Amino acid sequence: MPNFALPRTVRLTRTHKVSAALVATAGCAAALAFTAAPGNAATTTAADAPAVVKPVGANGLPLTAKDRADDGKQARAVASSVAGGLKVAPAAKQDRAAEQPANRSIERKALVAPKTAPKTAPKATPKRYANNLDGWIRESLAIMKAKGIPGSYEGLHRNIMRESSGNPNAVNDWDINAINGVPSKGLLQVIQPTFDAYHVSGTPHKLTDPIANITAAANYAADRYGSIDNVNSAY
Repeated sequence: MPNFALPRTVRLTRTHKVSAALVATAGCAAALAFTAAPGNAATTTAADAPAVVKPVGANGLPLTAKDRADDGKQARAVASSVAGGLKVAPAAKQDRAAEQPANRSIERKALVAPKTAPKTAPKATPKRYANNLDGWIRESLAIMKAKGIPGSYEGLHRNIMRESSGNPNAVNDWDINAINGVPSKGLLQVIQPTFDAYHVSGTPHKLTDPIANITAAANYAADRYGSIDNVNSAY
């Protein structure tokens, strides 16, 4: 058996270690390149190389630098529009979804709302007058005003005091009327035929009723003298 001498041990420094690592890395890269290369790599020609594909536009012509720049802007604009649509669509749906319950709520309120009766104007309360001479004159003046019959408080009061002294049941049983069987009666001493002819509607059909007697006498005086205010004696 041959006697071989063993190689002496070599101590590697830091520089040696780095160099060795670089050599090992280069060797691995070469091995990978060799493995990946096809068997006929040495004989590959320019004809076998893949063709370069040039981008073309919608018209089939190659894109220029300006076209590629514009295409980038268009792409960004489309992307922005799509993103905006995605953001707006849900918001619009939410608005419609919120409007529907609100509309339904209004419709339900309209259905269940109680119907209120139309408001009617309150009836005017009739004015009340005192049951005395002052009240009778004032109530008669209100009726006379409504009927267009002239006369004043002073004119009525003055003639009443002369004819009956304010007594609604006063009766004259001595003058010509009494002799003829139609005596004068009431506050303004009116005979029955005159009362019937000049009776004012809305007042009682009673000769001695204070209001009926005053208004009938004032109506007669307005026809004969223009107003009860113009009467200063028997009429």
